[in-house]
Amino acid sequence: MTKTAIPFYKMQASGNDFVVVDNRQGAVRDSLAFTRKVCALHTGIGADGVLFFENSKKADFKMRIINSDGSEAEACGNGFRCISKFAKEVLNFPSEFQFESVSGLIQAHVNYASIKVQLMEPVGYRSGVLKDIVNRDFHYECINTGVPHAVIFVEGLEKIDVVALGPKIRFHETFAPAGTNVNFVEVLGKDSICVRTYERGVEAETLACGTGSSASAITSTLKGYTEPPIQVRTRGGEVLTVNFKIEGKKITDVTLQGEAHFVFKGELLQ
Repeated sequence: MTKTAIPFYKMQASGNDFVVVDNRQGAVRDSLAFTRKVCALHTGIGADGVLFFENSKKADFKMRIINSDGSEAEACGNGFRCISKFAKEVLNFPSEFQFESVSGLIQAHVNYASIKVQLMEPVGYRSGVLKDIVNRDFHYECINTGVPHAVIFVEGLEKIDVVALGPKIRFHETFAPAGTNVNFVEVLGKDSICVRTYERGVEAETLACGTGSSASAITSTLKGYTEPPIQVRTRGGEVLTVNFKIEGKKITDVTLQGEAHFVFKGELLQ
């Protein structure tokens, strides 16, 4: 039987890595099974998820992101930056364009390695306390920046056991049924924070999370710790810039800026 060759690009933004596929012709029919297969570390390409470039009736194109576990994400800031660079450099899109995501329409501006994307307005801000999580109580802030995020401010971020604490909070009944991404945040200064994220759908700590960086920056300002624009240091080492406007608790014009890079390209046989 003759196998079909599907071109792909491996990309990464802040260490968050993706397989990118131009699927406008429908070469990949079962996106969930395809993603689980290619994201497998030892038997596939290995990635946090797959970005599908698809046709749109609302914008220049549509991006779908499927996490490595086969679940579909509403938004992904690092994925937004990767797909924007792909559109500009592989498909010859202009430097500025708009694309559709499950979370809404995203504005993008590509300037060589630096990509700025404007995210949806965050919603659902609230706070509370999680009792007895591995013998500790955690004060949390919760906000949706396209996907749900719990933000927990800590001191001594490097000592936090994200792998142990992350799942306990991610699946906590407080955030049922969808669950939440979990961000542990240390404030470094009036315009700087450091973030470590346990990411829903990947079910592990990732080197960076764009929507998590945005949620952490916004929450740190709502609590009076910082003022935008905010430099966000990620686990992968890159510093992202999050900017926004704030009036009371209303947040608008949220932008995320950072680099995105091609790793390699190839063909998948199926």
